[in-house]
Amino acid sequence: MGVSSGPRLSGMQKQVLALYRGFLRVARSKSPEERHRIESFVSVEFRRNSKQIDGKNFQYIEYLLRLGKKQLEQLKNPDTIGLSSLSVNSSRIKRS
Repeated sequence: MGVSSGPRLSGMQKQVLALYRGFLRVARSKSPEERHRIESFVSVEFRRNSKQIDGKNFQYIEYLLRLGKKQLEQLKNPDTIGLSSLSVNSSRIKRS
């Protein structure tokens, strides 16, 4: 096997990527129009968070990971057809 030439990822970065891939996998099980909506929503949310959140605000990132995992579990339910937006004010989360 070849050696990856990309940067080494932290454990938290790996968790974020795994969550993103999880959403995309689950989206494949939904109808084509819902799949597109879910993929677009997830892409926009992850990009927005990557730009707006300080990478050193680990407490807030961990909170978002927990929230995302809960949303992913809900989306895995066959009766769930889509996601909705949740807005959280990151300035109210204490930084360590």
